Amino acid sequence: MQAVWMILSSFLFATMGVCVKYASEHFNSAELVFYRGVLGILFMAAYARAQGITLRTRYPAMHAWRSVIGVMSLSAWFYAIAHLPLATAMTLNYMSSVWIAAFLVGGALMLGKAGQKGPSQGPLVLAILASFIGVVMLLRPAIDQNQTFAGLVGLMSGLGAAFAYMQVMAISRMGEPETRTVFYFAVGTAVAGSLGMLVMGVTPWNWQHALWLPPIGILASLGQLSMTKAYSMSENHGGTLMVANLQYSGIVFAAIYSLILFGDNIPLIGWAGMALIIVSAIAATVLRARAAPNAPAEEH
Repeated sequence: MQAVWMILSSFLFATMGVCVKYASEHFNSAELVFYRGVLGILFMAAYARAQGITLRTRYPAMHAWRSVIGVMSLSAWFYAIAHLPLATAMTLNYMSSVWIAAFLVGGALMLGKAGQKGPSQGPLVLAILASFIGVVMLLRPAIDQNQTFAGLVGLMSGLGAAFAYMQVMAISRMGEPETRTVFYFAVGTAVAGSLGMLVMGVTPWNWQHALWLPPIGILASLGQLSMTKAYSMSENHGGTLMVANLQYSGIVFAAIYSLILFGDNIPLIGWAGMALIIVSAIAATVLRARAAPNAPAEEH
């Protein structure tokens, strides 16, 4: 059942990406971020009330910083979804685990320079390098189609997500429930989106176009809760690793959507790069877990 929850979460996030891609034809990125935040606030407030969880927090500064990082990553991801094939944007965002592994290697090297001997980082370094080779292969078609900027923005969304994950881990160690963390992220998202709308403007309202907005917030919240449920059912280290690796099924769902709904033409080198990123990211997750069992779990 644990695996089912994670696969369901990946499916929900991929489906949210579909809604974002359709909605981006009619709304700018700031509007999408704002509506995702507002709907997330309503959904998570209702969920917290149903679960009897208070939303009062003792760590407002921690939540504020997590929101800043998370909103930057989310905005970059939405932009990438709007301007790249859905499968490409999803894959670049899932690079977060590779970035975390890179941070781990960097930390180990720094400790080594300080005279502390750690485990060999060779296999992890190879996995990281393989992932970035995959990125070059994946972005080659985007470069040929003058989508280089969107590709770099998508890559940065994964980097931002990595920082956000580590912040979430720090918050959870302070005893904050996941529901409260997700709620305050939604608050930060709504605030940031409203500020962005002051700069980018507001699109004239059309109810037919607006029908794509509610699913974005609802699917994001359901995906987050499903992922939390999957991780909470982990009774051992192996279960946690299985869940972490099953999240990459979201790329498969996104690829299916790309082909069926959008008719995206991704060359063979792009698919090969995507496959290389998935395999090396899974390897990095396993190796990272062995080197640092308490490393943060992935989430969106």
